[in-house]
Amino acid sequence: MVTISESKLKSLDAVSDKNGVIRAAAMDQRGSLQKSIAKAKGVGEKEVTPAMMSEFKTAVTKVLTPYASAILLDPEFGIPASKARSKNAGLLLAYEKTGYDATGPGRIPTFLDGYSARRLKEEGADCVKVLLYYSPFDDLRVNEKKHEIMGRIGKECEDADIAFFLEFVGYDPKGGDAKDLAYAKIKPDVVIKSMEEFSKDKYKVDVLKVEIPIDVKYLKGSKAFNGKEAAYDLDQARAIFKRQDACTKKPFIYLSAGVDDDTFRESLELAINAGVNFAGVLCGRATWKDGIPVYAKEGVKALEAWLEDRGVKNIRALNAVLDKGARPWHARYGGRDKIQVKTAVSR
Repeated sequence: MVTISESKLKSLDAVSDKNGVIRAAAMDQRGSLQKSIAKAKGVGEKEVTPAMMSEFKTAVTKVLTPYASAILLDPEFGIPASKARSKNAGLLLAYEKTGYDATGPGRIPTFLDGYSARRLKEEGADCVKVLLYYSPFDDLRVNEKKHEIMGRIGKECEDADIAFFLEFVGYDPKGGDAKDLAYAKIKPDVVIKSMEEFSKDKYKVDVLKVEIPIDVKYLKGSKAFNGKEAAYDLDQARAIFKRQDACTKKPFIYLSAGVDDDTFRESLELAINAGVNFAGVLCGRATWKDGIPVYAKEGVKALEAWLEDRGVKNIRALNAVLDKGARPWHARYGGRDKIQVKTAVSR
């Protein structure tokens, strides 16, 4: 039996479909989106204005949320977009600043000035999302600092009585390329050990937003295989997925990590075939990133037309994969009847 507050339960229901599966779109990109639009336009980043950022986010939100259970946005450019979402879609708001603190080692997260979990809730958020760059193989002092910060955020979300989604993205602390063969071989341990750490009660995380534990470009026998170097075969990949499934009792969803939509769907099908009990996705660039050059060269109306065609096809194809094997978020607890609801205490 797990205990969840009434308010957090409403938070989780708000971003799930009627069956408890999280089919969320992600549109909280800031620095990377600005760079991509600038590159496609052939201009400097500063020429991509806040109004343009909001315009892009609003178009994506308006067109795609009828097919999603929620949208993840940022308070900096995404509040206007949040008003354009479909009535069926809940709202997650990002708490962290884009990127990380680059003045010191360890990719320490920084947070939006003037914001708190409570303020995000007041802005209309059903859930708070935090992105953390994390490697279990980084310096102990770096990770202890990250553990302390995440414990503080978890307590803040508990005090505001809002669900906490923690997203962690792995990296090589030695400075290696996280897309090469060497990293592909250690990626399963990076992902699984991170999940084990942040499943601990002290962080008060409600949903883990996690990476696919393998890089399918290095999976022999996959459609995405580069045909040259393999880090794993299909049997090994299946075993890795099973390890991931067994490493936590917390609900978890997958992030797309910027791969194309075909690769992400193949990755999800591998998880489903391995019997992974995952609760859905929070998927961004795999669905809409090919619309960036359309927007940059032809404007928002052309972007909307592209989204209504290709973007909707992408999200519908993704939903079809989720229909095959994603399970309700409360399935990790054995079902909704295994949840004890804690009513709010007046303060």
